[in-house]
Amino acid sequence: MTATLAARINDALPQTQCTRCGYPDCAGYADAIAAGEAGINQCPPGGAEGIARLARLTGRPVLALDPQFGTEGPRSMAVIDEAWCIGCTLCLDACPPDAIVGIHKHMHTVIEAHCTGCELCIPVCPVDCISLEVETPGRTGWQAWSATQANSARERYRLHATHRPVAGSQNPEAPEEAPLDDAGSRKRAIVEAALARARAASAARKP
Repeated sequence: MTATLAARINDALPQTQCTRCGYPDCAGYADAIAAGEAGINQCPPGGAEGIARLARLTGRPVLALDPQFGTEGPRSMAVIDEAWCIGCTLCLDACPPDAIVGIHKHMHTVIEAHCTGCELCIPVCPVDCISLEVETPGRTGWQAWSATQANSARERYRLHATHRPVAGSQNPEAPEEAPLDDAGSRKRAIVEAALARARAASAARKP
C-alpha cells in the first residue's frame, strides 16, 4: 500500500530532481512522504499547487511551503558562458536530465528544452561560467511546468542514472569503483587543472 501511494506521489511531483526537498531525487521524497517521514510542503518547484496535489493524495492538510527548503518562483534555465567554459565536464555528471552537452576540454552548452532549472550545475562549475535566466516570468510552480515536461524529465533522469553516477543509487552490474579517496583525488585534480587552464586563458586575454 505504501509503495502504491509513493508511486502516486511521485507522479504528482515535478521531477526536477533538484534535491531542495532534502532527498536525492523526487522518488526518494515521494517514498519519505508515503512513509510519514517527510512533510508535503518541501518542494519549491511544485509550489503551492504542488502542495495542494500532495494534500489530496495523502489526506493531509494543506500547508504553506516550508521556507527552509526554498521559495516558489519562476522556473529558471541554466546558461553557459561558452567563452569561459573550460570543458571540465563536472556539470555533465551533475545535470539530472542530461540537459548539458559537451566533451572534455571543449565548450559545453545547455539544451533549453531539457533543462529543469534544478541549479545543480551551478556549484560544481570551477570557473563560475554557468548562470540562470528566468524562463517563465510571471509563472511559478505548476504554472511554469507541465505534466509532459515532468514525464520527459523523469525519463531523462532514469537514463542519466544508467551511465552517470547518481547519489544514493546502486548498480549491482557496474564494475567495482575506486576507493573514495582515489575518486576524490581525481576530482580535485580535474578541478585544479580546470582552474589552471582558466587562469591561463584569462592571462592570455589581458593586454
